[in-house]
Amino acid sequence: MEPIVLAYVGIALMVGLSGIGSAWGLTICGNAVVGAMKKAPEKLGLYIGLSALPSSQGLYGFVAYMIMQPYLVENISLYVAAAIFGSGLLMGFSGLISAYRQSDVCANGISAIAAGHNMFAPTMVMAVFPEMYAILSFVVSILIVGTFPAL
Repeated sequence: MEPIVLAYVGIALMVGLSGIGSAWGLTICGNAVVGAMKKAPEKLGLYIGLSALPSSQGLYGFVAYMIMQPYLVENISLYVAAAIFGSGLLMGFSGLISAYRQSDVCANGISAIAAGHNMFAPTMVMAVFPEMYAILSFVVSILIVGTFPAL
């Protein structure tokens, strides 16, 4: 396999899996909002604030791609291609899983708010914890690029 193919598979994993995680998470939260609107439609602003949180993981995958894009050249070394592939695995799977699990936290918070509980701030705090691992993976991707030879 050519090194450039390995690099592009890594990019596809990075952007694709983190984007799938965000789409999946947003759907879970959106379903919770639809149910909550039946009980307390006046709290729509709070619901939207929580339901948007899982979208960030897809953005991390895309920005990581943008950072690595200059290195996607025809004569890419196997070292750089393998690093991009590894970064893609890391960013893709952590984005997928953290967005999905974060959506569970947010959906529960949305349901609690609809039931009359003051749970917006506690839910925001708890929703940060799964996202921290997507952020960590994003930072590792940036650090990996720092090991690449100059263009």
